[in-house]
Amino acid sequence: MGRKRFITDSYPVVKKREGPPGHSKRELAPELGEDTQSLSQEEAQLELLRQFDLAWQYGPCTGITRMQRWHRAEQMGLKPPLEVHQVLKTHSEDPRFQFSLWHLYPL
Repeated sequence: MGRKRFITDSYPVVKKREGPPGHSKRELAPELGEDTQSLSQEEAQLELLRQFDLAWQYGPCTGITRMQRWHRAEQMGLKPPLEVHQVLKTHSEDPRFQFSLWHLYPL
């Protein structure tokens, strides 16, 4: 008997090109507050809050507001960024700032 054939044997081997320098699938999201110099102040603040939403170390963010999540993280001793709290206090009535990135998606 010959070698066992696999379905992948019928496809040619193609080597993928490298992406642009500095770009990798393994790159992590930028730290909170990084790379926001080119954005307007409001856009920079929203980006800071999006990064806070994506930071897993402060616990889940679905079903609660960002302020509730920030307070929960603080009570648990997780040291959430003070900049996030300041932005949330400044825009306490604006739903774009108060609700997490995922609030429009049904649970």
